[in-house]
Amino acid sequence: MNSHAASLSPAATESALRTAGLDPARLPRHVGIIMDGNGRWATGRGWERVRGHRLGAEAVRTVTTIAAQLGIVRLTLYAFSSENWSRPQREIDVLMHLLRDFLRNEEATLHANHIRLEAIGQLDRLPTPVLKELNRVRSATADHTRMVLSLAISYGGRDELVDACRRIASRAKAGELDPTAIDASTVQDHLYAPAGGDLDLVIRTAGELRLSNFMPWQSVYAEYVASPALWPDFGEADFVTCLREYQRRERRFGGL
Repeated sequence: MNSHAASLSPAATESALRTAGLDPARLPRHVGIIMDGNGRWATGRGWERVRGHRLGAEAVRTVTTIAAQLGIVRLTLYAFSSENWSRPQREIDVLMHLLRDFLRNEEATLHANHIRLEAIGQLDRLPTPVLKELNRVRSATADHTRMVLSLAISYGGRDELVDACRRIASRAKAGELDPTAIDASTVQDHLYAPAGGDLDLVIRTAGELRLSNFMPWQSVYAEYVASPALWPDFGEADFVTCLREYQRRERRFGGL
């Protein structure tokens, strides 16, 4: 057991759900958020895009905390896509600096809310100082069990599937895996976070309706909700609104 005590009791979770008007029996287990609109939020105010990214980090803290309070099991945030490496170097440098600051500054929040940090993506592409800090916080929070916060960093859904196929092919070539036995569970077992499971709900901010290469395998039966709020403005009320919309949906998984 980690030496940091959990600050959220089951009673606190029930109270938060009651206050939000949510049915605990129909809460999504795994929520993914495509955090969009940081740049537009800043440029719309006549500021540089990087200022939007800085304010977006505060929205991450807010949403992560309320998700844990409500009893979400896993929250995956699309923090930096593999395509983002093509952005201007100055913006990439700022984003990497903000990521390192986020990991340092929010470690206390993770401990206080008993949240385990994980990450998915081609993490070896990250600058060494960022990867070092990421690994440190992952290790420090490894025993926490209330919720998993998974950061999709240097992540692309197609990259994940290609990497999974390569690992499967390598095992088959080595005689460790019968090619005729490969099925959906085999692919799942070779993804970046096999235990993460499917997404139940995907939220995208800024009113956009694209998946943008975000976890295509895991989202095949996810419910999609688009929020008009730009990410720096996305707060507790917006998150709860998305969860209420999810609970209004009837999930059939291809059945009647």
